[in-house]
Amino acid sequence: MGTRPKSSHANWLAKWFGRRVDVPPELQRARELLAAIDAGGIPLNPAIVNRIARGLGLEVSPAAPMDETVERIRQAVVRADRTDV
Repeated sequence: MGTRPKSSHANWLAKWFGRRVDVPPELQRARELLAAIDAGGIPLNPAIVNRIARGLGLEVSPAAPMDETVERIRQAVVRADRTDV
């Protein structure tokens, strides 16, 4: 009986449980916002929505309609998910 290299156990565990991917907090916050909206919630504080958008690198006017800002956040999250693949 041969012995396996120690690294094979780590590789097996990584394949079994999947590798942990660290998500930037700005992206995680945007995903949480979108999940809440998709579940039927309504964002009550436009300043928070704007802060999330700015955290993603979007330029947002304080006078911009919130639904437009949410749509831009949604598009930014989709773009981020495409680049992670």
